[in-house]
Amino acid sequence: MYHYQECGLRNVWLVNGYDMHTTPYGDGVSIHDIEGLHRAIARGLVNKAAKLTGSELRFLRKEMGLSQAKLALILGNEDQTVALWEKRGTQPKIADRFVRALYREFDEGNAHIRDMIDLLVDADREEREERINFVQGSQGWKVAA
Repeated sequence: MYHYQECGLRNVWLVNGYDMHTTPYGDGVSIHDIEGLHRAIARGLVNKAAKLTGSELRFLRKEMGLSQAKLALILGNEDQTVALWEKRGTQPKIADRFVRALYREFDEGNAHIRDMIDLLVDADREEREERINFVQGSQGWKVAA
């Protein structure tokens, strides 16, 4: 079996799906369908019973393409808070649950969730009241373009 530490997790072992080979620089490994492997790892993390470790939280965050700062904005925290969660390995239960739910929606391709998250992040950056104009049309009131 191959101990796949390159993913940033200490507890991932591959039974198959890889090839060992010798290179001029030493022994090497080629992993088949690494994107599929990472999706499988992430799904396993989302479905595990125990709370996520810091490295597991980092893995899921990176799989979604989020920086610590962006995840912090989504959760309403500071980026240093997310960095501490990842380093110390503990985060609030609500953050643990939300990151799992967020990954599940990301994995299943829910574009509406991604759009909503981007909107929330942008709204948090603004943090000022903006005027919202409404117009009445034949089908009732709506936000003006």
